[in-house]
Amino acid sequence: MSVINLLLLVITGLTAVFMIAACVCLLFLRRQMVFLSSLTQVIESLKTEDKLLKFDTVPVLFHPLVRALQQLLQLSPFSIEHDKLTGLANRVGFKRYLKQQLPVKTGMLVLVDIQRFRFVNNLFGFAFGDLLLQDFAKRVTSLNPSPDFVSRMNGDEFLLFYKNELSPESLLIIKQNLQRAFVIEKTPISVKMQLGVLELSHHNADMSLMLRRLDLALKKAKQSKNAMAYYQQDDDKVQYRELLIINSLPKALLEGQLHLVYQAKLDLHTGNCQQVEALIRWQHPSLGKLSPAEFIPLVEYAGMIELISFWVLDKVLAQQAAWQAQGMQVKVAVNLSTTDIDNPQLAEEISAKLKHYQVPAANLMIEMTESVLMADLERTISCLEALRKIGVKLAIDDFGTGHSSLAYLRFLPVDEVKIDKAFLEDFDSDNRSKQLIKSSIELAKNLGFEVTVEGVESKTVLEQLKSFGVDTIQGDYYAKPLEPEAFQTQFITLNQQLSH
Repeated sequence: MSVINLLLLVITGLTAVFMIAACVCLLFLRRQMVFLSSLTQVIESLKTEDKLLKFDTVPVLFHPLVRALQQLLQLSPFSIEHDKLTGLANRVGFKRYLKQQLPVKTGMLVLVDIQRFRFVNNLFGFAFGDLLLQDFAKRVTSLNPSPDFVSRMNGDEFLLFYKNELSPESLLIIKQNLQRAFVIEKTPISVKMQLGVLELSHHNADMSLMLRRLDLALKKAKQSKNAMAYYQQDDDKVQYRELLIINSLPKALLEGQLHLVYQAKLDLHTGNCQQVEALIRWQHPSLGKLSPAEFIPLVEYAGMIELISFWVLDKVLAQQAAWQAQGMQVKVAVNLSTTDIDNPQLAEEISAKLKHYQVPAANLMIEMTESVLMADLERTISCLEALRKIGVKLAIDDFGTGHSSLAYLRFLPVDEVKIDKAFLEDFDSDNRSKQLIKSSIELAKNLGFEVTVEGVESKTVLEQLKSFGVDTIQGDYYAKPLEPEAFQTQFITLNQQLSH
């Protein structure tokens, strides 16, 4: 091959290489331009809606740019004021909106809470729960009448602002529409709503006060039968009392304002008093006698229930140690809350206290309501098994008044069920009441539980319950709650009472 031909071949090859390189450069440049065009469109959309910068592929050259833009988006007003999951305004966004509307002297605020949403997450998983919240947000924004503003205030609470007041009937229709069944991933699910309502024509104020009053209305709704409540003027007084109770608790424990009384239980097989229930009492210096039905839910809400629970355990075990020294062997029942059950060290801590006071584990019974047990079934069973392992006795309190499914009862490792005194209403005059409690007793016995019935007030009822197979009764007919010294004095009398 001649030199000229060789040079021509080289030139041809170089030309091809340059052409290929040029094509590659053009292709590379085109991809960059396509990406930049896509990026521009996304950034334009950010003016009106909240999005993340998501692309199938990002050229290496633009990685630093995309990361920087993502960080800037986190600081953008839209991102700060909107909920990422639903796209609705969040609490910050609502406050900004309402501030622009002030003063507001007409219309209403409606705070909607999805009842027991925690159970949806526990049963179906958080991804399912997120899909439900997204569908719920769409339904809220498409309501008729349409809210003038909607925001997601926290996990399962949504706030609706109406510039014109709605009638109670209209609110009820809204509630019913929100409760229509959803279909999530081909799974139908129904949820209940609770509505707190603030009428701005009567209760307009500064923003923080209006939101606080709206929270009070929702709290009332959670306690009402129809799950809907309006804020009333005196609700502020109620909240002041509640705050006073909560803030007084630590000092009350230190100063001895709280004390325990003991109500005896009668063993219908032996006629003896083998058990008592420890009941807490509070003599407040300014509020007087406080019922546990009032202050226990408040303390739970404030996250302070463990203070009371462990105070009760220490007092009970110290009292049992004192009774043991007097030759009295009595099983004592104490009540625990959901927070206590959530404590993974509960069994270990109780075991340590039993050893410290030298009280046999079998002399301590832990009572938990159905609602506590069913809050997180898997965790509950784990906790109950740990308590049983150390020898503590376990009971379901207020049986029949909670939310448990009968199918779940066979999985609960408990020793006893306590049938609530509500079942004894009209017991003497209504045969259906008798059949209902008889069936409940038979169910519990067939599942292997011992049965205690609370609220027994007459010998007639006692004898009827005994014929139904009840093991133990508790109530004022047998013994009223007594101070520790009075119970110790009457212990022998109580054990002889059935024969008289």
